[in-house]
Amino acid sequence: MKLNLYSFIPKQLLTNMAGWLAEKKAGWFTHLLISGFIKLYKVDMQEAEYSDANAYPTFNAFFTRSLKPNSRPIVEQENTLVMPADGTISQLGNIEQNKILQAKNHDYTLDALLACDKQMVSLFQNGLFVTTYLSPRDYHRVHMPCDGVLREMLYVPGSLYSVNFKTAESVDNLFARNERLICLFDTPFGPVIQILVGATIVGSIETKWEGVITPSRHGVLRRWEYPAVGKNAIKLKKGDEMGCFKLGSTVINLFTKDIIKFAPHLQSKTKVRMGELMANASNINHELTQDNNNDNTE
Repeated sequence: MKLNLYSFIPKQLLTNMAGWLAEKKAGWFTHLLISGFIKLYKVDMQEAEYSDANAYPTFNAFFTRSLKPNSRPIVEQENTLVMPADGTISQLGNIEQNKILQAKNHDYTLDALLACDKQMVSLFQNGLFVTTYLSPRDYHRVHMPCDGVLREMLYVPGSLYSVNFKTAESVDNLFARNERLICLFDTPFGPVIQILVGATIVGSIETKWEGVITPSRHGVLRRWEYPAVGKNAIKLKKGDEMGCFKLGSTVINLFTKDIIKFAPHLQSKTKVRMGELMANASNINHELTQDNNNDNTE
C-alpha cells in the first residue's frame, strides 16, 4: 500500500523544491534546518572540516561537506581497490550472464542499467558488481576506487524513486529505472564503471570535470566521450574525489570477469567508509599506472 501511494507522489516537483531550498542562503532558517538534520540523523560533525552548523551558508554546502585531512586513509597497495564512498553495502557479487542482484527475489539486467549500450554490456557480462547505499547521515562525496582515465560518461534520464533497503526489496528494476550517471574508466584492472544513481530529492549530481550534470532533466540521454591521452584526458588517482550527491543516494561499481576478488568481510548490510579495502586484484596493467603517475609529476 505504501509503495502504491508513493507512486502517486509528484517526485519531480518534490525534488525540484528540495533542490531550490537546499541552495538558498536563508540565514538562521538554514542553520536551524542543518542543526535539526544533524540531530535527526545523528551526523558525526567531529570528522567534518567545519563542525559548526553555522559555518555552512546553504544546506547543500553542509550536505556536501568536506572532511578533516586524513580522516579517510586510503589503502595504498597497488593491487587493491578501495570503497568509493561512505555507506552500507546493499548487494555485491557476480553478474550472472546479464543479471545483477538488487535484493532477495529481485534482479535487474545490465542492458537496463546501462541503457542498452551494447559495447558496455558486453564488457561486464559475467563480471562483478557492488552497490553502496549512502544514507542521509553519510559523507556524500564520491571517490575513485582505483587509478583511472575517464573514457565515456552517459547521463540516463529516469524516475526518482527513493533508494534504500525497503525500496530495493519492493520496486522492480529500481536502479535501472532511476536517473543515473554512468562513468566508464580505463584502469590498471581493466574497464571499470562507476554509476551515481539519483533518487527523490537528490537536488543534483556533480562531477569534478563537468560540474552539475542534473537537474537538466529534459528526458534526454546525453553522452560525453573523452581522450585517453593528451592535455584533455581526465586522469584520476585512487582516492581522488570524482563527484558528489546534493541529497542522496547510491553508487554502483561494475568490474570485468576474473580480475578482482572482493574483500572477504564484505557482504550485504556491511557498513563501509571511503578508502577502505574493497577488493584485491591479480592482474594489473602497470603501464597505465605508470602513465598516471608520470602525468601527476610533470
